[in-house]
Amino acid sequence: MQLSEIAPGQGKIQVEVEVVSVDAAREFEKFGRKGRVATALVKDDSGSMKMTLWNEEIDMVKPGIKIRITNGYCNEFQGEKQLTAGRFGKLEVVE
Repeated sequence: MQLSEIAPGQGKIQVEVEVVSVDAAREFEKFGRKGRVATALVKDDSGSMKMTLWNEEIDMVKPGIKIRITNGYCNEFQGEKQLTAGRFGKLEVVE
């Protein structure tokens, strides 16, 4: 699958992308639990898209590396598509 084919609300996304940039992580508290979230920009041959990274995913990802998303999800935030591995998906660094 290519980034350009992904639609908001789509699940079961499998895609390999290159990380272009990663914003600074922000801390939040939800239901009494602390967490971290950051936004990355990822790209493939078809284009680029923002990606939401949660907690330990933030530490795995840096600009210039390739990652694979398995069973990912696309939501829409402020009119922009955003990819995430989500609760049921997996993010792995591709060698």
